[in-house]
Amino acid sequence: MKLNPVNIFLPFDEQNPFAVPEAFENNVLVNKVFFISPENISGKTGELIISNSLTGSNTYNKINLSNDSHDLILITSSVKIEFTKEDLERFIKIAQNTDAGIVTSNHFELVNSVKHSRHVLNYHSGSVRDDFYFGPVMFFKREAFDYAVTHGPRELQFAGLYELRLLISEKFRIINIPEQLYNYNKHALNKPGIEQHFIYVDPGNRNAQIEMENVFTDHLNRIGALTSPERKQIEINEQQFETEASVIIPVRNRVKTIAHAIKSAVNQKTDFSFNIIIVDNHSNDGTSKIIEELKSKQKLIVHIIPDSDSLGIGGCWNEAVNSVHCGKFAVQLDSDDIYKDENTLQKIVDKFRQTKCGMVIGSYIITDFSLKEIPPGLIDHREWTDENGMNNALRINGLGAPRAFYTPLIRDFNFPNVSYGEDYAVALRISAEYKVGRIYEPVYICRRWEGNSDHNISHEQQNKNNSYKDFIRLQEVLTRQRNNKNVS
Repeated sequence: MKLNPVNIFLPFDEQNPFAVPEAFENNVLVNKVFFISPENISGKTGELIISNSLTGSNTYNKINLSNDSHDLILITSSVKIEFTKEDLERFIKIAQNTDAGIVTSNHFELVNSVKHSRHVLNYHSGSVRDDFYFGPVMFFKREAFDYAVTHGPRELQFAGLYELRLLISEKFRIINIPEQLYNYNKHALNKPGIEQHFIYVDPGNRNAQIEMENVFTDHLNRIGALTSPERKQIEINEQQFETEASVIIPVRNRVKTIAHAIKSAVNQKTDFSFNIIIVDNHSNDGTSKIIEELKSKQKLIVHIIPDSDSLGIGGCWNEAVNSVHCGKFAVQLDSDDIYKDENTLQKIVDKFRQTKCGMVIGSYIITDFSLKEIPPGLIDHREWTDENGMNNALRINGLGAPRAFYTPLIRDFNFPNVSYGEDYAVALRISAEYKVGRIYEPVYICRRWEGNSDHNISHEQQNKNNSYKDFIRLQEVLTRQRNNKNVS
């Protein structure tokens, strides 16, 4: 098959102004090279598109007008790309042979001259989070790009590329080539002082989040997965419980923090009865001894050691909520976190009583181990609203803490037996049918330290985590599509 030449679009880089990858120069497969710059520049090699950023929809309108009849490759970051001519040819050949709307590939990332392999996840209907990683090189089929640009409903400042790929995904395949076909020198992308996975809750990004939400909501509507704000309410007194609420603490090997967590639960002041169910997942570092010592002084504490030694955090939650000791409301407390003060549990149960919701989600403050607040500080997930939170939740990676559940409901749903995303899975399912109560003031303290399960995780582990949550989203999208068809 004869390959058709492509146009290349890449951002102007002040540090390396007219850097055209060597594989693009004098290559019969490259028709033209276009630089994207916020202002007119001279001395360039290639064509020029004047545009402020690669996040705005106006940029893609200009690319579409400049692109004539060619497929195109978009470089999405100001990074040095290194293709061999052979790898570029293979990249284009696979893209054009598969007739996919978007094609990406695995690649090598160079950080401080050290080469790391980067794998791009396969894209499917659940890959709808706005931070899905494609890598800095994206091939677009001409017809797919034109379709997305001409069907984009609004002018966007931040969500232009997000809308582009959602629209393309509705009509065309998106594939990744599982081969390392280029290198790139990575620039630091993290916002100083804030961990990357907290960037989306930074108040400074609120306008971008609103745009992303609007774009995503339109996508759900087009694919038949949008759910209405009408929600079921729980029958709060339908079942009788000996205890009104239970604080649930799954734990394995947290000898440094478990006493802090338990004491913050013991110190709660309430107008109702509660207990503390600690599911000790076969700790072997002294954690179990600490729990037993505290239990001997506090009748509130229930210490459960599961029969199975193959439980994840989700499995530990199932042990707790299905226990005869569990109260009407099951309230999260991670083993290395604490409640903000003695009123947290009361505020959560009050929210259940007031709104008859199936789940309550609070807000938390990020601190270091010594409880000194660190950026971004308060995490209140303002992207959750009563009007659209149940839809927007599919786009984002977290829903806030602490999470609390109406026990009869969570016994019906149950947690997947995993140690990442288990809470996200049940929260999505509950939010699709039941009202979720939100507390936007801080009621919880999340401590960041080297023992956290999400501290300094590898790219491979990030991919595993993201892949699992994308699978959860896929299930939820398909379930909502099915339910909407049944209603109609």
